[in-house]
Amino acid sequence: MEYAGTRYSGWQIQNNARTVQGELHKALEAATRGRRFETYGSGRTDAGVHALGQVVHVDLPSALPPDTLVARINDGLPHDINVLSAERMPPRFHARHSAVARHYRYQLSRRRSAFEKPYVWWVRDRLDLGRMREAAGRLVGFADFRAFTDDDPEEKSTQVLLQQLTLTEQDHLIVIHVSGSHFLWKMVRRIVGVLVGVGKGALTPDDVDRLLQEKSPLPAQLTAPAAGLFLERVDY
Repeated sequence: MEYAGTRYSGWQIQNNARTVQGELHKALEAATRGRRFETYGSGRTDAGVHALGQVVHVDLPSALPPDTLVARINDGLPHDINVLSAERMPPRFHARHSAVARHYRYQLSRRRSAFEKPYVWWVRDRLDLGRMREAAGRLVGFADFRAFTDDDPEEKSTQVLLQQLTLTEQDHLIVIHVSGSHFLWKMVRRIVGVLVGVGKGALTPDDVDRLLQEKSPLPAQLTAPAAGLFLERVDY
């Protein structure tokens, strides 16, 4: 699936809130004429976050060909949510538990734009890309990211294998690609916020090392806006 998350309160179904999963359920009910089902996403994107390659699985007692099912679902979806493809999977497949890696993209803009506001974070300050890349290198590897999440380390492990963190320039954009085994709540946006802090000169790469060694409120204070974040793809 792909979707623009601007109008939605995140992926997961909520009472009294419009969500991507909620819209998918309504379209699936219409496509399958009211059959009972549950959907499971590869991850829960937050309010305002987008997806280029969200993966969802659903157990359906249906003989519909996948292409027919996709067409029927898309007929019932709003314009900013789209199912790209579907295929039959083995019974043990699970969109979240079977995933081995997730890839996110974050877009920073160096200039004001008439069209891109829902999809970028416009940073007005001059950014030192070299310092940001040095800081990014300090974050790659297996580490405790408890300072980068609101998840409780007493209830859930905050140790994550960050496989890749790169920054590239595309015209007026700085595009941050981050890949990992899994991600904690708000982790990617806080990584981006810290990197921007380094780029502005408010932090040093050595400060990033310290954030991995102690619980600090700083990453939370620097959390990047949701608009620039995309779930790019999921590996299985």
